[in-house]
Amino acid sequence: MPIRYIPYDKVPVKGQAILNNITRSQRLLSYKDNDKVYERIIRGIPYYELKELEQVGEKSENLVIRGECLSACAYLKEQNIKIDLVYIDPPFASGADYAKKVYIRKNPALAEKIKKAEQKMDMEELVAFEEKMYGDIWSKEDYLNWMYENLMAIKEVMSDTASIYVHLDWHIGHYVKILMDEVFGEENFRNEIVWHYQSGGRQENLFSKKHDNIYFYSKSDKWIFNSDDVGELRGSEKRNNMKKEFDENGRAFVSIKSNGKIYKYYEDELITPADVWNISHIQQKDPQRVDYATQKPNSLLERIIKASSNKGMIVADFFGGSGVTAKVANDLGRRFIHCDIGINSIQTVRDRLKEAKADFKILEVQDGLNLFRNPIQTMDKLASLIDGLNTKKPEGINSFWFGTITNSKYGTIPVYAPDLRDSTKKVLDIVAINEVINKEIHNFDTFNGEVKKVIIYYVDIIDIDEIEKFIKDNNQTLIEVELKDLKQVLDFVVVDDKVEFNLNEDGLFYEVEIESFYSDRLKQKIDEYNSKQALKANGSYISISENGLELVEYISLDCTNDSGAWQSDSEIKIDKNGFVSIDGTKTKEFWNGKISSNTKPKRLKIRNIAGDEIIVIIN
Repeated sequence: MPIRYIPYDKVPVKGQAILNNITRSQRLLSYKDNDKVYERIIRGIPYYELKELEQVGEKSENLVIRGECLSACAYLKEQNIKIDLVYIDPPFASGADYAKKVYIRKNPALAEKIKKAEQKMDMEELVAFEEKMYGDIWSKEDYLNWMYENLMAIKEVMSDTASIYVHLDWHIGHYVKILMDEVFGEENFRNEIVWHYQSGGRQENLFSKKHDNIYFYSKSDKWIFNSDDVGELRGSEKRNNMKKEFDENGRAFVSIKSNGKIYKYYEDELITPADVWNISHIQQKDPQRVDYATQKPNSLLERIIKASSNKGMIVADFFGGSGVTAKVANDLGRRFIHCDIGINSIQTVRDRLKEAKADFKILEVQDGLNLFRNPIQTMDKLASLIDGLNTKKPEGINSFWFGTITNSKYGTIPVYAPDLRDSTKKVLDIVAINEVINKEIHNFDTFNGEVKKVIIYYVDIIDIDEIEKFIKDNNQTLIEVELKDLKQVLDFVVVDDKVEFNLNEDGLFYEVEIESFYSDRLKQKIDEYNSKQALKANGSYISISENGLELVEYISLDCTNDSGAWQSDSEIKIDKNGFVSIDGTKTKEFWNGKISSNTKPKRLKIRNIAGDEIIVIIN
């Protein structure tokens, strides 16, 4: 349950846009479930407890937050933190699943042999499988409702002179543009930027899709725009082979005669770029590439951050992904806030910023959604976690229900579980339970059999006593409604990885040697991969050594704290080639299965190649 709900500022709704001849009312877009969104907006932004996971470097105002956009905005508003520039690259409602390539590392023993033989490690020989990060699967209505809430919350934490850039493509961008007219006001629309790139496939019967759209709005009629910081030399413009001239100071220019006047255009003048940006996607071998599915090029964010913020200002990305916004903001002397729901995102940006020698704090929103690495993995597991659940629903049980359970006493029991990919379904409130009581259970008239009971799982609940009273007062049927906490189901099945190690002391030098590492979840993933490969004629199999050290990606020692927030006093990260970074500095050395420190370590943290982390107390 949230600690409390933080109210939105009471501001007049702006804009005058029309869609399908719907004149302005409470909402521009009139579609399914608008009333629910409006109820949530009235209720306020849910504010949850935040847990500090780690302090990296010196204490600073830079933040990396694992949690949803709404929860992060509630925290920022509670702390009175104002954002000067927002860039977001949210899901595009494209219907795609995004996956991370998980590479098996080289076992330290094998890596050492390769090093001695001076052999090069062939990238094609790296063994990998895919791990789902998130699913961009939405109905148009659900997506727009979700985006509306996020935009409203983001606006709450923007300073009066702040700007926002929303990065989308052809799937949904034109609809979100109308939402932004509503939230920020048509008069505050500044640019539609077209990011043009060459990468991507070619189509035979239509023009190839080679651009994204970025919508640039300000919060008010005063905003920051540093033309000179993003200016391009006029000399780079093509002038149709016009003759170059020189003035008395030797400055090159071309002249154009218009309406009887002569205009001089100097080559060394800075001009503001046009709204079509030709910036290449990140190439496969580009050093900035971090193998994150939705990673954007640094140069794209450099232009945005330079144009719309000054040094020392706060730049935020609430769908932070690979962390390019935070990385570039730090490089340009800005403060940053990175937010994302996926643990892979948090780990990726953490390691990037560590390498960049940035100072920041990692926080985790305690909202019940951080049960696995991301919501899509949780949804994939739910069917097997709920005892007796059958997701093949009999005729008469519609898609509202997650599945059914057969019970000797009650017969067929429909089961509801919230789709964790849609954060608006996370909280069980009066609006949600009303849909069950006064709509869904009345649909069982078409079911070939009698329903005596339904089970409603929830991640969060507004007030369980209030919900139970509402059920008692409003359930006009004989069907029993049972409420169950989904977190109890998920927490019960989480199995930590196992590690065996030795601590060796040599004077003031301490060395932890990892003897073995085992991950039950990774073993299941690898077994699943090998089963699929067995069906292929020339399948390639993944085999793991007895000590399992090739499943390790990151090791850290905390020599400062024996509990609470993590302090990384010594760390090693192994890249997919087997090379290690020591305390954020890349090397061409292979991992030898050890990590050392100058003071006695109190805790050991190990991250496996899929992102699971385990912390062990060192006695």
